Amino acid sequence: MKKTERVRQVVSGTLGVADVREQTEKGWKLVAIEWEREVETAADQLPGDVPFGLQIAPEARVLEENPAEREILFQLMELIVQEGSYARIADELNRRGFRTRLGAEWSQVSVFEMLPRLIEVGPRVFQTAEWQKRRQHFAEIR
Repeated sequence: MKKTERVRQVVSGTLGVADVREQTEKGWKLVAIEWEREVETAADQLPGDVPFGLQIAPEARVLEENPAEREILFQLMELIVQEGSYARIADELNRRGFRTRLGAEWSQVSVFEMLPRLIEVGPRVFQTAEWQKRRQHFAEIR
């Protein structure tokens, strides 16, 4: 039985043909290239995308909670705990009138793409009084 081994190699200079050839001779196959660069940003601009569930506070230019998106995160967590498929979760969010950040209906893919964010916020969500109240209500209706 064969197993695939992967390694991420940090490159500090220019990657040359000789470097690729050396790794190939060791049995490695090039499967991806990751690029990065530094860009100038305005001093008051927040870096990167704003995570789902947060928004930029206009008066302070800091991140604050977005109540509508926070509710969607709670709904997603509840539906996942109920062990629904991505399709069922998307259908239920749409039925309840929730939309993605871009205003589109939820799909299996958009639900799946939220999983990293749910993993990130999950521990905080599970510790809130609101989550405990929702879990209690869910247990009562089961």
